[in-house]
Amino acid sequence: MALSMETQLQSIFEDVVKTEMIEEAFAGMFMDTPEDERTKLISCLGAFRQYWGTLPQESHEQCVQWIVRFIHSQHSPKRISFLHDCLAMAVETSLLPPRMVCVALISSDSLEWERTQLWALTFKLIRKIIGGMDYKGVRDLLKAVLDKIQTIPTTVSSAIVQQLLAAREVVEYILDRNACLLPAYFAIAEIRKMYPEGQLSHWLLGSLISDFVDSFRPTARINSICGRCSLLPVVNNSGAICNSWKLDPTTLHFPLRGMLPFDKDLFEPQTGLLRYVLEQPYSREMVCNMLGLNKQHKQRCPVLEEQLVDLVVYAMERSETEEHFDADIGGTSQLLWQHLSSQLIFFVLFQFASFPHMVLSLHQKLAGRGLIKGRDHLMWVLLQFISGSIQKNALADFLPVMKLFDLLYPEKECIPVPDINKPQSTHSFAMTCIWIHLNRKAQNDNSKLQIPIPHSLKLHHEFLQQSLRNKTLGMSDYKIALLCNAYSTNSECFTLPMGVLVETIYGNGSMRINLPGTNCMASGSVTPLPMNLLDSLTVHAKMSLIHSIATRVIKLAQAKSSITLAPALVETYSRLLVYMEIESLGIKGFISQLLPNVFKSHAWGILHTLLEMFSYRMHHIQPHYRVQLLSHLHSLAAVPQTNQNQLHLCVESTALRLITALGSSEVQPQFTRFLNDPKTVLSAESEELNRALILTLARATHVTDFFTGSDSIHGTWCKDILQTIMNFTPHNWASHTLSCFPAPLQAMRSHEGNEAQVCYFIIQLLLLKPNDFRNRVNDFVKENAPEHWLQSDWHNKHMSYHKKYPEKLYFEGLADQVNPPMQLQPQYLPIYFGNVCLRFLPVFDIVIHRFLELLPVSKSLETLLDHLGGLYKFHDRPVTYLYNTLHYYERHLRDRTNLKRKLVHAIMSSLKDNRAPGWCLSETYLKLGMNAREDNVWIPDDTYYCKLIGRLLSPMAGKSPGPFPTCDWRFNEFPNPAAHALHVTCVELMALAVSGKDVGNALLNVVLTSQPLVPRENITAWMNAIGLVITALPEPYWIVLHDRIVSVIGSPVLTSETEWAGYPFALLDFTACHQSYSEMNCSYVLALAHAVWHHSSIGQLSLIPKFLSETLKPVVQTEFQLLYVYHLVGPFLQRFQQERTRCMLEIGVAFYEMLQAVDQHCQHLSYMDPICDFLYHIKYMYTGDSVKEQVEKIIMTLRPAMKLRLRFITHSSLVETSSSAAAAAAAAAATSSSSSTPQPPTSSLSASSVVASPSATQHTHTPM
Repeated sequence: MALSMETQLQSIFEDVVKTEMIEEAFAGMFMDTPEDERTKLISCLGAFRQYWGTLPQESHEQCVQWIVRFIHSQHSPKRISFLHDCLAMAVETSLLPPRMVCVALISSDSLEWERTQLWALTFKLIRKIIGGMDYKGVRDLLKAVLDKIQTIPTTVSSAIVQQLLAAREVVEYILDRNACLLPAYFAIAEIRKMYPEGQLSHWLLGSLISDFVDSFRPTARINSICGRCSLLPVVNNSGAICNSWKLDPTTLHFPLRGMLPFDKDLFEPQTGLLRYVLEQPYSREMVCNMLGLNKQHKQRCPVLEEQLVDLVVYAMERSETEEHFDADIGGTSQLLWQHLSSQLIFFVLFQFASFPHMVLSLHQKLAGRGLIKGRDHLMWVLLQFISGSIQKNALADFLPVMKLFDLLYPEKECIPVPDINKPQSTHSFAMTCIWIHLNRKAQNDNSKLQIPIPHSLKLHHEFLQQSLRNKTLGMSDYKIALLCNAYSTNSECFTLPMGVLVETIYGNGSMRINLPGTNCMASGSVTPLPMNLLDSLTVHAKMSLIHSIATRVIKLAQAKSSITLAPALVETYSRLLVYMEIESLGIKGFISQLLPNVFKSHAWGILHTLLEMFSYRMHHIQPHYRVQLLSHLHSLAAVPQTNQNQLHLCVESTALRLITALGSSEVQPQFTRFLNDPKTVLSAESEELNRALILTLARATHVTDFFTGSDSIHGTWCKDILQTIMNFTPHNWASHTLSCFPAPLQAMRSHEGNEAQVCYFIIQLLLLKPNDFRNRVNDFVKENAPEHWLQSDWHNKHMSYHKKYPEKLYFEGLADQVNPPMQLQPQYLPIYFGNVCLRFLPVFDIVIHRFLELLPVSKSLETLLDHLGGLYKFHDRPVTYLYNTLHYYERHLRDRTNLKRKLVHAIMSSLKDNRAPGWCLSETYLKLGMNAREDNVWIPDDTYYCKLIGRLLSPMAGKSPGPFPTCDWRFNEFPNPAAHALHVTCVELMALAVSGKDVGNALLNVVLTSQPLVPRENITAWMNAIGLVITALPEPYWIVLHDRIVSVIGSPVLTSETEWAGYPFALLDFTACHQSYSEMNCSYVLALAHAVWHHSSIGQLSLIPKFLSETLKPVVQTEFQLLYVYHLVGPFLQRFQQERTRCMLEIGVAFYEMLQAVDQHCQHLSYMDPICDFLYHIKYMYTGDSVKEQVEKIIMTLRPAMKLRLRFITHSSLVETSSSAAAAAAAAAATSSSSSTPQPPTSSLSASSVVASPSATQHTHTPM
């Protein structure tokens, strides 16, 4: 019968133990010689070896665990010591695997600090055999040892400390850089998990852990962007949608890679960044992108909630301190409140923030502050949400508002009724309206929570009740708005005021008015509801109004009425679509419900109206809605009934506007959504529209540098689109147009000949020779203003213009000229906004571009601009058009400074009467640059550039009043002050008669040379602004940064090892150097490069691998140079990994090639550890084994000490590297005095290799 494992093991080991017992009983009478000890060991092991050989593999672990239990059950120190020697010998003779033994020892329940002797002997044994373990085993062991050490209490008897220290010695050996038992990178990860930033390690470990963590601070710095916490985006700028701005949605921390000891400020919640973005109008998409919030998954985000509350508190403070604060006029804080209300509704509606939580938090933060000047505005913001959602939610969710009321309205007497002729009166009534909604809800729910009207609100309440009884409501004051706001949840009371509003714009049934063309009549109301009135309605009331309008339009479409919509209704509907808060009923309903319904009813007149609205009245429509409409238009064009002259013209004109208006950063994300079916966004028959799309693709890919760094279009999203276009509408391109395309689009076919020039002269003749068109343009420009949202009489001006210049859309002109003349009475579709001048604008944009491409016709272009340039007064994006034109044609316009200036002058001066002074170009440029003569070119000095960058800083810092006049951003071409400031700055810089290289260098000099206008304490904000500007300019402007980097790399500070006697990582810590006034040019260039690259598009960044391998690699020879390059590029690997993996892999290889050059050039390497730590970081965080093949070859050529440290990257065993261990030990000895990490005695290195050698070959080093 087979004996159990336990019985057999007992018989082997108890023999030895028995003799030990006799010796102990007669202590001192027996004396074992070392030889006797060894004989006993050998015989014990011999017996065990025989038994071990018979054991199946799966029982090995159990067997070792039994031995450890047996040892730990002994009480005699001599016996424990002897048995430990047995284990050590078993490992050293390769009988037992060291990992199995160590795991069994460390995980034994009997290993307790109180058994000091056992503790000391166990850790001594582990220390002895650990060298033969594979690196993952060592990592797991380190974790287990640290866990064991944690069990020791904070106070123990000093008598036993000496024995407890055996555990510390194991940790010390594992962390010994020269022993190289595992990548130090693994060790830091385990240590940081156990002792996060700011937590002290166990007292037994002394400074061992903190010193080791400190040795990783250089690696953390190499992976950090200088001044990252001070860098801010421009919201809605192309870079703003990239990965640079992502934050953790629970902590607001940067998503840092690896368990490295980064600088403290990088571990802080980035509330400043989120708050800055939240303050910007139209920033909600970016906020969702930053925090990874998805509208489909309703998840509460407490950090976002807290920032919204803080923003409200800030608005309360602003209202309190604003000098001219007047409840009726508002002031600059008025815009802030308007924006806040929009943000709050969005984030609370999608449940990213909780309304009751926010109100209670507000109460807490405002208590005792005495801030009451802004209280009506705050209640107005809260009313927006309450009135819209109280019917669907529990009353209890809204009651905390009454707590806020008690705090902010301490009056004992009644608050007087404000002047209701002023729009701000609606804010003064907000609290009373809230009470009415709460009370209504309580009545409907039969709730016991009914609250009597507070005494201070009595007069307001009585006024509203009295106004309700008055059945005739006029439009002269804000009474209607007040009643709509107060009773929007009470249908009996709400019908009256809302009915009056609706009737005003529908037009009384009996009255009819003419529209342009023949046979076209409309309902008679022509005056739209003013913006002031719409702004005074709550979101709930606006939703009712827009719903009524949309329903009426659909009904009329279905009824096929011959009477078209009243101009007042169309204009009011357009104005309502500007409110983002009502997006679902607004623009979303317009595109996905109204348009399809109208189309289904074949109501071509209404369809024409809706397209006109979209062309001339819409602002800040999100790109996916615009591309969706484009897709609708293409499918519409294919329907035979729509081939009606006027409608066809309108469809093409709208499609052209949609295509040319796509922002450069919008093109790629929008078109990649249609990759499976590109046909939906392309025209099957209109060559002109498809050409316009190709030109838009060319401009977008040029401005965003999308193809930079990739030589072919092959396999990209663009390729399928171009192929489909050429199948639908085959066509050729003139060579002068093709020469402007980005390289990957040069595959388009070209046609040649002089006909191009002839075409341009014909265009010029057609546009300028007949006086009719010029007169039309001049009269239209003279009589009209582009601010449609401020006008009440657009319709009258529109009609008088059409009477003076009737437009014949059905060939009536030809019919008149036949003999005898034919009488045509075509049925015109209603025209509310358009005319030939406005339809010509998008065509004019294209005409200017074609003229710019051909040098001989530039004089004709100047003539065209002189005569027709005034039309740009009505362009909806004049600055963007100029920006795109100067950017795209930079190469063509480089030496044609006059033409460039003419173009800028024509477009900007068309707007001079409609914009406040200083809205765009700087005073200096207007004075010196705009009127410069050819023989006397103005070259700006440093002061000019400093002032220009300083002008951008103000809106970024939220200064009020800023350098630009305030405006209503809802109707501006840009969404917020910073986006406006950035674009006008870029336009001005590109308009200068100075080369891109010189402008780029001048911009860098704003911070790289000492400038009296640049305050030291604010330097990173200036660097941020330069980064934003320079990356938004064409390549010649920003590529000069590469030259600066090259000159720093070649400077004595980095090339001669004696020049900078200090510690290189101190030199590279820009913030610390700057604060201590010890910064040098190299740290400035580093920080500026980081600011520029942080704002760069991935296309711009993808030039870095080439720059590294072709420019920097040949000159890098010293350790300082190498560390500088690592720090320069290291922080951007994360972005390369997410957006362009190929670049990341190329950089990874280039880093090793540079190390190889430095290794061969330098006799001593003082910073091997930080270099290796960084390379391990790259392997485990980014490249994995993708570059293993190239890298292994390089590592095998390095000096032994370096090879030893990097052996886990090549997965070579210690035997391979220990052949040169003696040389490594000597090298380590040479470096230990100057190494950046604390180095233990070198003897441990050779010792470890001897211990390890017998079993090391059994353990292959598999990748993590």
